[in-house]
Amino acid sequence: MNGSTENQTLRAHTAVVIPCYNAGSNVRNVIENVLKVVDHVIIVDDGSTDGCLQNLELPVRLIPLPHNQGKGAAMLLGFKAALEDPQIECAVVLDADGQHNPNEIPRLYQAFTTQKADLVIGARDFDQPHVPWASWFGNTMTSLLTGLLLKRRLPDTQSGFRLHSRRLLQDIVSSLHGGRYETEMQILALAIKRAYSVISVPIQTIYEAGNPTSHFRKLRDSSRVWAALFRASFGR
Repeated sequence: MNGSTENQTLRAHTAVVIPCYNAGSNVRNVIENVLKVVDHVIIVDDGSTDGCLQNLELPVRLIPLPHNQGKGAAMLLGFKAALEDPQIECAVVLDADGQHNPNEIPRLYQAFTTQKADLVIGARDFDQPHVPWASWFGNTMTSLLTGLLLKRRLPDTQSGFRLHSRRLLQDIVSSLHGGRYETEMQILALAIKRAYSVISVPIQTIYEAGNPTSHFRKLRDSSRVWAALFRASFGR
């Protein structure tokens, strides 16, 4: 498959799901860059109150939630919307705040097609000097725990930049109830325990100083992630 044909296939058969909650001015630029890569873009407005999605006027599907329900709930709603289109072969999730580079979607898609993967995780490099210590520590600990409990060591278990095959999406929406950030760990655990093909590909490591649009609370949300990991590991 040549590059032009692969790009056309990517555009036609990939949906991008963007959960959005008070993402500020960054979200428009993110969406515009995603639209340069794919045709099917689903924005799930998770009860934003900052007006970030007002007057969007872009060719996307916008699904509003009446109040904030959490990233996981927004993702699953986006997955269900993607599955409504029988042409969609995979769905990519990326953050609305600019922490992921939409130009790297083809890298995840190429891994999906060439390696027949069901879950492709965009792995960041935490050894770079601009990575905050707390982020390095949290992700290192979660990766170690995942390797210990699920018997699968991955370089970045908490990356929000992921591609999911259609068959994995179907399993996710029928098996999980959306929550907050722990849903991504639940998806990873489901994929590993049910023997889906899970791989990682390197992506650009982007950290905005202070990241005012990030809603991840390190102690509270990390605790939820680890609790989800333990529950999944012991079959609950």
